[in-house]
Amino acid sequence: MLRALRSVYESGTCEGGRPVRTEDSQSFTDFVSAEQAGLLRLAVLLAGDRGQAEDLVQTALLKCYRHWARISRSGAPSAYVRRAMVTTHTSWRRLLSSTEQVMETLPDSADPHGEHEDADEELRRALRALPPRMRTAVVLRFYEDLTEQRTAELMGCSASTVNTQTARGLDRLRAALSVAAPRDGVREEQ
Repeated sequence: MLRALRSVYESGTCEGGRPVRTEDSQSFTDFVSAEQAGLLRLAVLLAGDRGQAEDLVQTALLKCYRHWARISRSGAPSAYVRRAMVTTHTSWRRLLSSTEQVMETLPDSADPHGEHEDADEELRRALRALPPRMRTAVVLRFYEDLTEQRTAELMGCSASTVNTQTARGLDRLRAALSVAAPRDGVREEQ
């Protein structure tokens, strides 16, 4: 996942040929080792796809590595990296919404009827069905446990927009999960 980062480490330079100090490189490596799993979980929830999530984490980390000395001096680098992930995800979403993707065939589903689906997968599927901005608000508010104001800062919008997006997202999740939820603990046959 972090192939591009590894080449930056090995070369000892960032984009533009600027050298990276050894202590900054070690600090960054320690951060990535400690935070990688949490960043990937957040990215999967934002992107809805593991492959895109890995690309999102890698891109955000590359952006942050270029300025790691400044980021690590200013306080909690975790918040900065998460902000970079949200803004990168938002910019990708804008780019993809303006382009059309053509596929020759549809991907196969491992379990087309969802008979062996667990509750976590149902929730992930319901999250993926939300529009990206709504999904981002719900994930930041409830997965990352951020305040409305902090979520608004990360998303680049007002707190009332976050409140609206979160409320609508929760309504859609409730509706999607109530339809899929088994009655009396037993899934009905169709």
